Amino acid sequence: MKVCRRETFNSAHRLFREEWSDEKNKEIFGKCSHPNYHGHNYVLEVWVDGPIDPMTGFVIDLKILKQIIHEHVLERFDHRNLNLDCPEFKELIPTTENVAAVIWNILRSKLDDKFSLEVQVQETEKNKVLYTGN
Repeated sequence: MKVCRRETFNSAHRLFREEWSDEKNKEIFGKCSHPNYHGHNYVLEVWVDGPIDPMTGFVIDLKILKQIIHEHVLERFDHRNLNLDCPEFKELIPTTENVAAVIWNILRSKLDDKFSLEVQVQETEKNKVLYTGN
């Protein structure tokens, strides 16, 4: 059985490599490499897969999952510049793929091993990624 908690957060970022010229960054990352950054209203879906507890009827208490996400993800990334404010992205380009993988790793360390975890991050209405830890 899978259950999902959906949250949103707003962050700015810039996709670029310091060692590349502005021209090469623009060629590879397009408008996302603009030197003054840009922002997204991200949609985060956290899917937890596990057995239904016969005592509660829950896979996981969604209030607890909400608290974990708020404390360890939203407090960290919401209304932040991912490149400048978040140590996770000091050496890692904050693509949607990397954002999803970072969030997955954070949440994986906070959840019981009996649960499988999937993290979906939607950057725009047309672009989203799914990370399962593989």
